Amino acid sequence: MRTCSNIDPNYLRFLLQKCMKLKVLQPGKQIHAQLLVTGRDMEMGSLNSNIVGMYTAGRDMISSRSVFANMDRPTAFVWNWLISASAFHGDSEGAIQLFIHMQKGGVSANKFTFSCILKACVGLLDIKKGEELHCIIIRRGLECETMVGNALIDMYCKCGDLFSARRLFDKMLMRDVASWTCMICGYSQIKKLEESCILFEQMKSEGLEPNEFTWNAMIAGHAHNGDFRKASDLLLRMNEGGLIPDVVTWNAMISGFSQNHQSLKAIELFHSMLEKGVKPNSVTFVALLPAYGSISSLERGRWIHGLIYRWGSRLNVFTGSALIDMYSKCGSVQDARKVFDCVLERNTAVWNTMIGCYGKHGFVEDSIDLFERMLEEGFKPNQVTFTCLLSACSHGGFVDKGLEIFQSIKETYGVEYTREHYSCMVDALSRSGKIEDTYKLIMEIIPKEVNDSILGAFLNGCKMHARGDMARRLVEDLNKMDLDRPGGLVTLSNIYAANEEWEKVANVRRLMKEKKVSKRPGCSWLERKNEFTQ
Repeated sequence: MRTCSNIDPNYLRFLLQKCMKLKVLQPGKQIHAQLLVTGRDMEMGSLNSNIVGMYTAGRDMISSRSVFANMDRPTAFVWNWLISASAFHGDSEGAIQLFIHMQKGGVSANKFTFSCILKACVGLLDIKKGEELHCIIIRRGLECETMVGNALIDMYCKCGDLFSARRLFDKMLMRDVASWTCMICGYSQIKKLEESCILFEQMKSEGLEPNEFTWNAMIAGHAHNGDFRKASDLLLRMNEGGLIPDVVTWNAMISGFSQNHQSLKAIELFHSMLEKGVKPNSVTFVALLPAYGSISSLERGRWIHGLIYRWGSRLNVFTGSALIDMYSKCGSVQDARKVFDCVLERNTAVWNTMIGCYGKHGFVEDSIDLFERMLEEGFKPNQVTFTCLLSACSHGGFVDKGLEIFQSIKETYGVEYTREHYSCMVDALSRSGKIEDTYKLIMEIIPKEVNDSILGAFLNGCKMHARGDMARRLVEDLNKMDLDRPGGLVTLSNIYAANEEWEKVANVRRLMKEKKVSKRPGCSWLERKNEFTQ
């Protein structure tokens, strides 16, 4: 049997690079094992570098770092692999630390290094770190490299600095499809669709054909803006241009309309996608399930749940959370809990969704029990966790328990208070008739700006317990309070009306008319013979 000891290192390097390209571990491990057994010098022919690359490409970061730790002189190639993999797997801090060690080790960063490390800045949304890297890039004379320029544009766009991104884009001497796509994506994400459309047409006029990513950015931007006609027109143009929309394009459309509360459009697109023979993936289901939840269609939601199993989509934290939320909105707590128990690798978001489900349906004790189990299993609660718990206590009348949890948020768990936390406590105290205590709490949070939700909860409590005097006192003390939203104004008007203070009612309604405030009417969905009507 031929062993690695007498094989040309160039051929071994070629084999390892094939393993990298195909992202397969087993053959690469066999080569590595033979090299270790035969005592072959792995520094020869940069075999160590290729072994690190092979493990990294195969997502075995433990083995990759182990080999890296035993290297005498890691090349820029090796550093780039590790930095790229860390950024890709969400360890942005780790990627930046690797870059710092690379610099200290005297290894010169190249264009590939900077394109990788800028992705880590995006992961952290750290524009200051991105700007520091931009300065280093300028000093190294790499700003004119198209790959680096694209990474900088992407970083500035995703960190919210469209001005710097566009200035850099306009200065680029050589722009490829990725350059245009990054800029178009940036405008689309903040719903500056006119600018993205101008760039899209300008790109074509300069002889560059948009690729799938460019089309997806345009389609997703219009879908998220609720412009079904324009998004559909772009989808048709994409087809006419010879590009067949894949699952990513359909997901962009479905997600856009689902998030824009156009549930029926999202569902219609999903059925069109199936008719075209495109197989959905987990991203499709995560985008689609909120649409079924918003129309409270339990039967259809269960059908989607069945599709997830039949098509072999893994029940991960994303699909699990989406299913729990859908069942919660459809009123089936039992189904939601079954899904929760089936999600084996949970994260805080999954726990939060189930805790919130119990709370919404009045199972406050179950919500609290699940929270305590979450702590026992070593999961750290976040702001959303406490919003779910406080909301449950508020609607369930567990005022004392709510106060206990509220006081522990910062003291015990080191989590900062949010407006939602204050709103829940104001609601709980107001509902229970503790109007004076509620008033004191509101006075404590004035610097944090009392919003319409907090104001509405207090005024509703005043109305419920016939404490119009406290409502008037609050309005007088907070003379500059923002009353532009309908909730607070309508409730205040009703309080004045209940006390037959018609002049004040007229003043509030005149204010509403001046500010063009109107209360949006509610609606519900009715399912009839597989069709939905409002």
